[in-house]
Amino acid sequence: MALTILRQATTLDVYGSLLFRWKSQSMKSKLGRRFLLASIDRAVEIKGEEEGKATFYDKLKRINEALSPKKGGFNACKFIFVLAAFENMGFVANMVSFVVYFMSIMFFKYHTAANTLTNFMGTTFLLSLLGGFISDTYLSRFTTCLIFGSLEIVALVLMTIQAATHSLQPEFCVKSSCIQGGVKVMFYFSLYLLALGSGGVRGALPALGADQFDRKDPKEAKALATFFNWFLLSVTLGASVGVTAIVYYSTTVSWYKGFIVSTIAAFLGFVVLALGKPYYRLQTPESPILKIIQVIYVASKNRGLSLPEDPRELYEISDKDPVAAEDKIAHTNEFRLLDKAAILPQNTEPLPWKVCTVTQVEEVKVLTRMLPILASTILMNTCMAQLQTFSVQQGATVMDRKLGSMEIPAPSVPIIPLLFMSVLIVIYEYLFVPFARKITKHPSGITQLQRVGVGLVLSALSMAVAGLVEHKRLKLAHESPPKTISIMWLSFQYGIFGIADMFTLVGLLEFFYKEAPAGMRSLSTSFTWLTLSFGYFLSTIFVDIINAVTKRVTPSKKGWLSGQTINDSNLHLFYWFLAILSCLNFLLYVWSAMCYKYKSEERQEPNYDKLTSAAETRSFRDDNTQNSVAPMLTGGPTAGTSD
Repeated sequence: MALTILRQATTLDVYGSLLFRWKSQSMKSKLGRRFLLASIDRAVEIKGEEEGKATFYDKLKRINEALSPKKGGFNACKFIFVLAAFENMGFVANMVSFVVYFMSIMFFKYHTAANTLTNFMGTTFLLSLLGGFISDTYLSRFTTCLIFGSLEIVALVLMTIQAATHSLQPEFCVKSSCIQGGVKVMFYFSLYLLALGSGGVRGALPALGADQFDRKDPKEAKALATFFNWFLLSVTLGASVGVTAIVYYSTTVSWYKGFIVSTIAAFLGFVVLALGKPYYRLQTPESPILKIIQVIYVASKNRGLSLPEDPRELYEISDKDPVAAEDKIAHTNEFRLLDKAAILPQNTEPLPWKVCTVTQVEEVKVLTRMLPILASTILMNTCMAQLQTFSVQQGATVMDRKLGSMEIPAPSVPIIPLLFMSVLIVIYEYLFVPFARKITKHPSGITQLQRVGVGLVLSALSMAVAGLVEHKRLKLAHESPPKTISIMWLSFQYGIFGIADMFTLVGLLEFFYKEAPAGMRSLSTSFTWLTLSFGYFLSTIFVDIINAVTKRVTPSKKGWLSGQTINDSNLHLFYWFLAILSCLNFLLYVWSAMCYKYKSEERQEPNYDKLTSAAETRSFRDDNTQNSVAPMLTGGPTAGTSD
């Protein structure tokens, strides 16, 4: 296309601007400036001042578009999908097989192995907040992913070395944990370095993908909803390979070779992400936490002041600023105490630590309204933790793993929900969403909170089914002679929960991204992983509390989960306990969802008449291009995208 434009050119301005783009993008080259000025003078001489400059602008814009790759959209997301698949290939494989690794190589007892895994997973998803905060405040989401990805790869290398070196592994003992000394230091250092790297990537990657779509554009708003579905599909496909090929390789060939495959897959994923940099729309980091602190500080300082009767008297950005007006949020009557941060006393300059805008206050209110939604989805992830710990132990130790002539590794059982999800995501996107859009007129078919609600109901059902399956298995195991049931019985609870996860995870990611203030989207998206973190930590707490309480109240004086083996425990009662709690939690969620008011319902519509001239002014310095025309004409610095 660039060559076509060049052939059609007959004046010096096209050649000059083209050479200028190649030789002097940063305006540091005197030769580039000379060619640019010459091109403008030539155009003015031939066509007159106004028409000449317009011709120059038009041709320069066409050349920039021809030479620069198109940014954003699914063209950029392809690289993100590849990373999501490759990185989760190893992460999910390790997640489902770590319990077996802890028991067989590190010689943990089954409940210690379960708690070690849930603590690791809880820390991983908790650290996603760190990744989200850094990518919102200091670095771009792209750079954050690469930095934390490097830490993840280093951690996998250390784990590979420990798994391959017998001297770095503990000797067998009868304690709940056999590791000590340098072996213990290396084990926990590599494990939690992996948590840091993986968590940081998860805090920034979904928001990086969502940034490639403009929510104000109707077509791209639909594409944003589709992105989260395809993002989950990428994760699911990568995880499917991980829980089959990598898990089989780890458990039947060698653990360290399985870790090597995970390391290579993650490395290739981050290489692909880096190659996509020219196609990404990269945001400029802000300081979201600082804005929240300002609102809380100023509201506290103004606590003695009275709120005006008319909310329009509260301080707000000027309507004369068309750029700022695009992101204005209308005042709401909730959490009125925070409104005191927007009171501007007389004879006071509107400085950041003196007064906050109504929009800034409303952003904090949005985050506050999200908290009940976040809290009511934690228990579902506690349920998921059981499928990754106790259910894997069931399959590994007390169930028949033979399927014909082949023996299935217990950690590979999660392939069942992953296959369900892979098929259902496509059906959901291509059949259900278009049908639902016609009825609800919502870009996503149904609202994000409705999706989450469906997932919560199914997670409760999954725990009830898990209890029934374990009750049946335990009854046969206590017969004389004892009998075992097929590992395929676990497919029911895994399948139901897989569908629940498809609804909930995508719903939460889209909800937290769309509802978040513009400068807090990574941090807000990390709330999805925060619910996972709290869910895993809550699982550890539940196991300890249930054991402590049931030791005192049961006739046998044995805890439900404290037996030497699963056959000596009452795991089915624990599953049913979680099912009952999940039903009660769903009622809390319904109340929270009904009280929640979507930010889009309260946002002021921008004045498009005022925005027209601003949009025209910004057309030559789009945030997604490498250079800006206005600074080039004035000899000022060229604006580039943030790294």
